[in-house]
Amino acid sequence: MTMQEIGERGLVLLGCGKMGGAMLRGWLDGGLSAASVHVVDPHPAEWIAAAGVNVNAALPPDPAIVLVAVKPQMMAAALPTLNGYGNGGTLFVSVAAGTTIATCEDMLGDRTPVVRAMPNTPAAVGRGITAIVGNAHATQAHFDAAAALLKAVGQVVRLDSEDQMDAVTGLSGSGPAYVFHMIECMARAGEAQGLAPGLAMQLAQATVAGAGALAEAADETPAQLRRNVTSPNGTTQAGLEVLMDEATGLPPLMARTVAAAADRSRELRNG
Repeated sequence: MTMQEIGERGLVLLGCGKMGGAMLRGWLDGGLSAASVHVVDPHPAEWIAAAGVNVNAALPPDPAIVLVAVKPQMMAAALPTLNGYGNGGTLFVSVAAGTTIATCEDMLGDRTPVVRAMPNTPAAVGRGITAIVGNAHATQAHFDAAAALLKAVGQVVRLDSEDQMDAVTGLSGSGPAYVFHMIECMARAGEAQGLAPGLAMQLAQATVAGAGALAEAADETPAQLRRNVTSPNGTTQAGLEVLMDEATGLPPLMARTVAAAADRSRELRNG
């Protein structure tokens, strides 16, 4: 399924909040015709209609894709309104957190091609990463089309099984919050060493953002990048000896953090 086919058959976006809006901007910037996009949202932002997108209007008879971006608690009410497209040639892509493929199949029909996706909040600035997994009716062409749409807000990776979504939730789904808190902690530590609050926060934000960009751009691994800036008996080594302590430092703390989020994801999934 090519972007041209998606444009010809139409794309339905169910829900256009922050995540849906970020994706829509990416599609339009990437050349997808606004006239081929149909947004269904009770409170759409003004810019959406101004962009030439169809808003709460008549839907196409056989859309290529329905992308579901409503809040998880709205799924039970919103998704069945489009079950007329189920069990057919329309691919459903869901970015609703915690909503399983089985739940989508129950609402749409068990012969419906479904791809479940887990993006994260940096998608709002085009720097997200999204993990996808599909049911037995999702073909390689379906995965390719879903990935093409989701790449509008960042990177896309494909999982081997839906069970891995809990680990993804613990790592990349919840992970931005861990990094935001690390920025807070670094800034407070800078204040404790005599820096003004605003300056400490600026330094912490730029350091984390810059290090992340370098880690993605560099050929070396993060471990090698760390070694590159760690002089023997220098200041960085002194700090790392605290941070990398296997008993009290970051390694065991991060392992417990990701495990706790993944375990909570499993609990919510299992009711």
